Amino acid sequence: MSSRRGRITDEEINELISKLQALLPESSRSRAASRSSASKLLKETCSYIKSLHREVDDLSDRLSELMSTMDDNSPQAEIIRSLLR
Repeated sequence: MSSRRGRITDEEINELISKLQALLPESSRSRAASRSSASKLLKETCSYIKSLHREVDDLSDRLSELMSTMDDNSPQAEIIRSLLR
């Protein structure tokens, strides 16, 4: 990906933008797909990453609450621990 003098070519930037766009969920991709600017795509990506962080935090909180109500030696607790390994 490196070109002469350490500069990234327009073609390389376009390739990276396409790869980044492919990582976004369908709803974000359809909004950004209309040949939008790289800055708009980066904003969409940042927004998506923030939403993923919120979702992880929420799931972590819910799992902590669930684990606090379970007997540590229960089969359900063991299943959850095995899934987290």
